[in-house]
Amino acid sequence: MKDKTSENISEFGILFLNWVEKYFNNLEEFPVLSNTKPGNIKKQLPTNPPAKSESYENIISDLNNIILPGVTHWNHPKFMAYFNSTSSDPGIFAELVSAAFNTNGMLWKSNPASTELEEVTLNWFRKMLGLSDNFWGIIYDLASSSTMHAIVAARENLDDYAIREKGFGGVQNKPRLRLYASEQAHSSIEKGAIVAGIGLEGVRKIKVDENFRMIPKELGNAIAEDKLNGWKPFCVVATVGTTSTTSIDPVSEISKICKTENVWLHVDAAHAGVAAIVPEMKYLFDGVENADSIVVNPHKWMFTPVDLSVLFTKHKGILKQAFSIIPEYLKTDEDNEVTNFMDYGIQLGRRFRSLKLWFIIRHYGTEGIIEIIREHLRLGKMFSNWIVENPNFELLAPTPLSTICFRAITNNLKSDEELNLFNKKLMDNINATGKVFLSHTVLNGKFTIRVVISGIRTEERHVMEIFGILNNEYKKAKI
Repeated sequence: MKDKTSENISEFGILFLNWVEKYFNNLEEFPVLSNTKPGNIKKQLPTNPPAKSESYENIISDLNNIILPGVTHWNHPKFMAYFNSTSSDPGIFAELVSAAFNTNGMLWKSNPASTELEEVTLNWFRKMLGLSDNFWGIIYDLASSSTMHAIVAARENLDDYAIREKGFGGVQNKPRLRLYASEQAHSSIEKGAIVAGIGLEGVRKIKVDENFRMIPKELGNAIAEDKLNGWKPFCVVATVGTTSTTSIDPVSEISKICKTENVWLHVDAAHAGVAAIVPEMKYLFDGVENADSIVVNPHKWMFTPVDLSVLFTKHKGILKQAFSIIPEYLKTDEDNEVTNFMDYGIQLGRRFRSLKLWFIIRHYGTEGIIEIIREHLRLGKMFSNWIVENPNFELLAPTPLSTICFRAITNNLKSDEELNLFNKKLMDNINATGKVFLSHTVLNGKFTIRVVISGIRTEERHVMEIFGILNNEYKKAKI
């Protein structure tokens, strides 16, 4: 069958561009959270692939009638669950171009533009964040991957373990390795420890203060205790913007401990890091200059279509030492002159992800990006103040950024258990309206509703509407 792509791409491309345009124009008419039941989508799809070619019109028909009803709309301006990820026009266009190129940037030679654009664009991004040129950057898919690579690099940084060559089975008469992170750290830290062979027992959680920040003294005590008990501390993960509350660990104090103990410091700033682009938010990166590595995700708060995560490290050579395997068929004449990104991670094939970042930075400019994030921060403070001022709700964590953690309270319910059930029902009822999607966490045993304001299409009117829905559903639930 002859490929008709080059002949008909304009004709059929218009169909899909029109579809995307209509989708965005009608976005607020969709229920934010899909109300489909488990298995419903699969039931509507054939069990066998089509034997004959199908028209794009038929594909679009099924897209509208089967797929669209099962989509939870992360691009919706009232999607305020988890950490939002919204795509922008330039990011979408870049994905189209990337798919058209369909390159594999494993080597410089396999796509010089991919390699060199990634280097240039990440230098731009590094400067926007205010990081020094001691940091070298690489794009991975997700923060989980970035953190896993950082943990393996920290393991490789140990002088006398030779785990890359021998594995842990070849390590004789050496202390077990210990990694430290706060009680509020993301689960990807533990997954990274599993992949790195450290094991869950090798992860020690450090207590947090009343604002959910790691307590440096507790970290120091834990390291001292572990050393006495035969453990080898090798890595600390501090968080700038924890998943539940966006709390900011005191990186400056933590970094001093790491320096004294000769321990690798990785900073997880996957969500909050982008906010450091805003001049008045530069304090978020206090102490980060002393870190060995840091992860920031443009796909979380910089309008970049999933996925694009950036790892910056001061130890490019150690990262390469941890992962580089070069078979004969991948050797090139240019190897000594260029960066081959395949050498710095587990994956060989690499998408042309830097196009997205390049398109977005050029389209909005640093001033445009700052303006949007600054508005999200303003809206977050506004919503937080509404919660504080309303006797029916209580704030359960500070709001350093634009994530608000709170719960509803009522005079006839006293125990946390009763209030937990009430707040769970309240959140479920809010989500059932289809007008908004919120998620939750648990803080100090209290069921906590989270509102995250970071979508590129979210405006003040949307935030006001959500607060109105919250109040209305509170009244219904209380009755």
